Amino acid sequence: MSGAHVYTQELKHREDQLALQYLPAVKAMSFRLKERLPSSIDYMDLSAIGTEELVKLARRYDEAQNDSFWGYAKTRVYGAMLDYLRSLDLVSRSSRRLIKEIDSAIETYMADHDDEPSDAELAQILGIEVEKIHEARIASDIYTVLPLDDQLGTPEEGGMLERLEHEDLIEAIKKVLDGFEEREQMIIQLYYFEELTLKEISEIVNITESRISQIHKSVIRRIKDAVGGR
Repeated sequence: MSGAHVYTQELKHREDQLALQYLPAVKAMSFRLKERLPSSIDYMDLSAIGTEELVKLARRYDEAQNDSFWGYAKTRVYGAMLDYLRSLDLVSRSSRRLIKEIDSAIETYMADHDDEPSDAELAQILGIEVEKIHEARIASDIYTVLPLDDQLGTPEEGGMLERLEHEDLIEAIKKVLDGFEEREQMIIQLYYFEELTLKEISEIVNITESRISQIHKSVIRRIKDAVGGR
């Protein structure tokens, strides 16, 4: 066996060992993301996407450029999982309209009942098949896990992100949030920046998951209206 071949094999072994070392971290990340998603999204799919990205990153990792492999890989692995969720393309233009109708109907219902309506009740209120309601709510739950940039830059809103630099967008969001109640600010902070689940946030702020979900969607809508009007 040539020296070059031995070196190549040794290098490949070292790269694979590097990937194996951080496999538990990828599995934990996949599980954590799965906790924030509907049951229709498979943990194994997220884990496989993350693992594939981890192996790719390990094979092109350069210690001289980055002293921490996981520091270099973490955001890229998570990004690959988010790309997978985007690729599902569940939130079409028509389903976005339906999601808005559903959110509005839920807010009205909760004002009277202090609880979230079932899919069957929403179907009756909106005069739409239960299956369409169910699919739209799944799409909505997936969509809310994506970064705020995704949610504020939907195609039918005129390329909002093309008009605003990322830094300007973040600054605009901060200004809008400054006008919100402390509880609303905390929910957005915990959901997007601390990446807690609705259940965990519910335990912190001591209100129901349904109410948190509605506050969250209301805050996003108000940010979108404010930023879109710039």
